[in-house]
Amino acid sequence: QVQLVESGGGLVQAGGSLRLSCAASERTFNTYDMAWFRQAPGKEREFVARVTWRAGITAYADSVKGRFTISRDTAENTVYLQMNSLKVEDTAVYYCAARELPGREFGSWGQGTQVTVSL
Repeated sequence: QVQLVESGGGLVQAGGSLRLSCAASERTFNTYDMAWFRQAPGKEREFVARVTWRAGITAYADSVKGRFTISRDTAENTVYLQMNSLKVEDTAVYYCAARELPGREFGSWGQGTQVTVSL
């Protein structure tokens, strides 16, 4: 499995921006896609965005479309989540995940990074 390490979380005011990074181990040649999920206190984990590793095809949750952008740097084995126009309801722990086959469960997860958006 791919080892994943997130970074870039923090405290930001509503309307501000943050960029999250997810560094993957070198074993990315078996990766089909990578994704960001988030979990707010008292809520279930939810999908945020994903990108296919080779083609760079992206998909987003409706709640973040137009505000968040996922991208990947295959040379650096890193996935990014650029978050703009942040809202208080974006506050959550953000997790990076990877999987080797489409339609399967994400088998590799990072430890998470906290994003807090204040008024």
